[in-house]
Amino acid sequence: MITVIGQSTQLGALPDWRQSLRDAVTDPRELLELVGLSRLAARLPADDAGFALKVPRGFVARMHRGDPADPLLLQVLPQLAELDEMPGFSDDAVGDLDALQARGVLHKYEGRALLIAAGSCAVNCRYCFRRHFPYAEELAAASAWRAAMDCLAADSSIREVILSGGDPLVLSTQKLTELTQALRTTPHVIRLRIHSRLPVVLPERIDDVFCAWLAGLPLQRVVVLHANHPNELDASVGAACARLREAGATLLNQSVLLRGVNDDADALAGLSEHLFALGVLPYYLHQLDRVRGAAHFEVPDARARELVGTLRARLPGYLVPRLVREVPGENAKRPL
Repeated sequence: MITVIGQSTQLGALPDWRQSLRDAVTDPRELLELVGLSRLAARLPADDAGFALKVPRGFVARMHRGDPADPLLLQVLPQLAELDEMPGFSDDAVGDLDALQARGVLHKYEGRALLIAAGSCAVNCRYCFRRHFPYAEELAAASAWRAAMDCLAADSSIREVILSGGDPLVLSTQKLTELTQALRTTPHVIRLRIHSRLPVVLPERIDDVFCAWLAGLPLQRVVVLHANHPNELDASVGAACARLREAGATLLNQSVLLRGVNDDADALAGLSEHLFALGVLPYYLHQLDRVRGAAHFEVPDARARELVGTLRARLPGYLVPRLVREVPGENAKRPL
């Protein structure tokens, strides 16, 4: 039986998402105090390990107080291990910079182009593969999306536009409307895919204005969420998913396999079951992108395959996400 894990946001009237974003926790010591772990402050890196803490308070409310191994806390709390220089880990782990075709436009795979729509997120995940990305120089939203639109218009093979970042949903709905109005001049684009963590960590972002914009698009709509652990999925996330489905979006989820967070068959199976109960299909389980500062999250390939084998034995096939790795220069994600 699937149970609702928490109810950090009441159903019904939603708080203003911009205020929730402004109120995010940015001080690691405050975060530790909120979860009853102030004693761990001495273990924090002096400068957030070069990647600032940021986490919405609604997401903090889903963490288990007093538990230093809480899987949500570990995803966002700066660690001294991030300062270790590890062989094979780099600033551009997936070859983004080599795939740039225009300002903020990545073209890695046939028929799809990805736009770096925003340079910030609602939450800074410590394993983020773009934690070192030069957002100041590479934003597709700059100059009313002009360079990005010119790039898309010049290549009629592009059928799908993917909004990424950062997180595209930190943009105002007005800014997203500006993009989709510009897309009307590129008739070969038939599908819009949005990759966002906000429906999970800041579900109030999925408000009436956003849903009206999404429902009115003359494009196929896909929203790819990012949840790694079933404890992330409370009633407010369920409400956001329902609103996205009502607006006509197909909902998928991608996760990252993280040591100490979800490298456990029960956690992964629970995540798939809970996602499906919310109308979300498990899509990808990514092996960690080897970005500098994230080596302590890496799970060996053999263990990853073992976990997926256990999931195949326990779950119907449509609830087993595809285990993949992104390899720079390859024409698709590599199945493992």
